[in-house]
Amino acid sequence: MLTQLHETTERIKSRIEQLVGPQRYKVWFKNSTQFTCADGLVKVGVPNLFIGGWLEDHFSDAISQAAKDVIGKDVQVSYSIDPILFRSMRKNTLNSQAAFIEKNAERTFREKKGVKADAAPEPARKMRGRLDDFVVGPSNRLAHSVACSVVESTTREGGNVFFHSACGLGKTHLLQAIGNGLSDRRSDVRWVYALGEDFTNQFIYALRERKLDAFRHRFRDIDVLLLDDFQFIANKRATQEEFLHTFNAIDTCGKRVVLASDAHPKLISDLSESLVNRLMSGMIVRIERPDFETRCEILRRKCASTKHHVPEPVIAYIAEKIQANIRELEGCLVKLLAYAVLVKTPVTLDLARQALEEHLRQTGKFVTASDIEQSVSTYFGLTPADLHTSRKSRTIALARNVAMYLARKHTDLSLPEIARVMGNKNHTTVLLACRRIGNLLQENSDVSWPGAAGVQTRRLSEIIESQEGQMRR
Repeated sequence: MLTQLHETTERIKSRIEQLVGPQRYKVWFKNSTQFTCADGLVKVGVPNLFIGGWLEDHFSDAISQAAKDVIGKDVQVSYSIDPILFRSMRKNTLNSQAAFIEKNAERTFREKKGVKADAAPEPARKMRGRLDDFVVGPSNRLAHSVACSVVESTTREGGNVFFHSACGLGKTHLLQAIGNGLSDRRSDVRWVYALGEDFTNQFIYALRERKLDAFRHRFRDIDVLLLDDFQFIANKRATQEEFLHTFNAIDTCGKRVVLASDAHPKLISDLSESLVNRLMSGMIVRIERPDFETRCEILRRKCASTKHHVPEPVIAYIAEKIQANIRELEGCLVKLLAYAVLVKTPVTLDLARQALEEHLRQTGKFVTASDIEQSVSTYFGLTPADLHTSRKSRTIALARNVAMYLARKHTDLSLPEIARVMGNKNHTTVLLACRRIGNLLQENSDVSWPGAAGVQTRRLSEIIESQEGQMRR
């Protein structure tokens, strides 16, 4: 009997390989799935929710067809986490990370021969960002002021700092500018700039090679730690614990830690409570999207650096059309200048419309899950952090369902990706939320929830239209 079941599963896998192709089978099935057949049910074991969600979204038809071809009838397919596959993938990931670090050890550690173990760490190399180049506006004035204060004072009295914003709004520029400012004005100050990924990889390497003392010396015996992409250490318990000790060691010595992330500390999923509390004890600074005047000034400075003359109407046109982030703003300008050189024509407003027409048509208004969370939580009188909790009050449950439905409709995120963004939920939670909201919209139903002014009742379709109108603005 066991032999027959094994043969059946092997035939199903062979049939799936024929349907999806050898390359995709090797990537998504060969070492990432475990098939079991019993009583008209095909169970697909996967190592984690991401792979399970991906298989369900992209290959469910192929799996069902393969099972039907082999068994001879329609069967039900279910997905579940296989503990053996989970441990195997986790071990392979850790080994591959460590192997990469080991092969590139000279890049990550750069330890010079003859340097004593207790010598002070060398200051980081100069980077691109500078405070003088940072365009200040209403959206980032506080962040720029805080960065300048860090350069002026590296003692604990100034407090630790946590910058957060959407991508491409200047967090990395500010952290690098702080480092360059310290090198220019405070040559006696020891500082280190690193990415969250660098911190994690060097920690893994130190564990493997038993060099934790060297690792801790590098990151703790300094005056200022500048850590970018802090959200990278989420879901990494050992790294979070090590960083917490590093944070405490620097803070205890009266020094400063400056962090940057794409989310508020309370909105970074799977971050330990003790670490969140320590981060909240410092200054949390949000960088907003730049307003129209700030975007225009960014373009003017970019034009000056490239030594190209761009008329003011063209600058205003680009600044009006591109509002998502600074990288996209500068990218459109670079594309326009390259196009002008190619066609050997001066930059004009008509040329800008012609060169950027395709880009603007394809991108349109860029909506992120973070934007949706902020808008929906504000509407229901909540905070985005409330949507990430496990609480299921009527207000939170309704707001969470609406946010998941809008994220599924207006972003390219998959169900597992939306689940991770919204508090590391299960992808089936997102699927059920979308179905629930869809059914209520079909029935044109009203929804009720308790608010500050008592129980609120609205037509769900009106709520959805209101939120979609907010996103368009």
